[in-house]
Parts: sequence; structure tokens; C-alpha cells
Amino acid sequence: MEEEVILVDQTDQVIGSMEKLEAHEKGILHRAFSVFIFNSKNELLMQQRALTKYHSAGLWTNSCCSHPRPGELILDAANRRMLEEMGMRVELTHKTSFIYKAVFDNGLTEHELDHIFIGHSDLQPQINPEEVNASAWESLSTIKDSITQKPEQYTAWFKLALEKFF
Repeated sequence: MEEEVILVDQTDQVIGSMEKLEAHEKGILHRAFSVFIFNSKNELLMQQRALTKYHSAGLWTNSCCSHPRPGELILDAANRRMLEEMGMRVELTHKTSFIYKAVFDNGLTEHELDHIFIGHSDLQPQINPEEVNASAWESLSTIKDSITQKPEQYTAWFKLALEKFF
């Protein structure tokens, strides 16, 4: 079954749906979400994307990120993907959203209205190796220092969200 993404306008109003890869080939604005899970030490749960991802493979990013399916509520999608990618159930709160556009070396473009969710947990993730290569809990100061030194090791949306909201 082909995955579809929800196409939206600048105000997040649904205007249709499209096969996920086609939306990334054409750079069409679509709905997405990024989850940030913090532990009791205020460390962020990071994930290194699986090496088989069709873009941003092997890059470090926030706890979970993906797209809701047509007809799926964004919060439900975020909960579903946290379980599928990280093996975790965490109460999530919507923080904000932002639009960004990033063009990748392979010709694909992420043009997303990205909804940011926050959660808190001290559980250790049970990563799905088809989705996630590795995970780590890191302080925001350590992450920001690492991004300054090696920005190419992090996803475009993570760097923007971290800069804007954390």
C-alpha cells in the first residue's frame, strides 16, 4: 500500500492528498509532525534515522517525526509513530507549528507544515531497526554544540525546530 500525505495550504487547511514520494519529488506543502520527548534530567530523546530512509538517512533528529495519513488526526499519528518507531507510549502536548522547505542532494524536497509535540518520559526506547538506527538521551546544550560543530549530521527540520522553539 502506498503511503499518502495530506496536502495543506499555508493556514493548514486540507487541499488534498498525494503519494508521499511524489509530494517530496514535487516539493508540495504537506502536513507533518515532530515529537520531542524529554526525560526527568531535561535531556532530549534523539534518534538516528535508519540508513535505508530515502532522504536524511543516518542523520540525527528529534524523538520521532513523520506524516499523518489522510483522515488521521495529527495527535493520533504522532502517538502511532512513537509506538512504531520508538516502542513508546507517551502523553503528548501540541506546542506549535511552522513551515519550512529543505531541498536534498537526491533531488527530493521537504516542504512541510510541521506540528511540534512535546512529551516527558524516563522510559528507554525499544527502537524499530527498520525506522531508527540508534537513539540517545542528550542535553540541549550538548546537542546545540554538536550541531555547531557538525551540522551535516542533523536533519534540516530538527535544526530549525531546535533553533526556533528550544
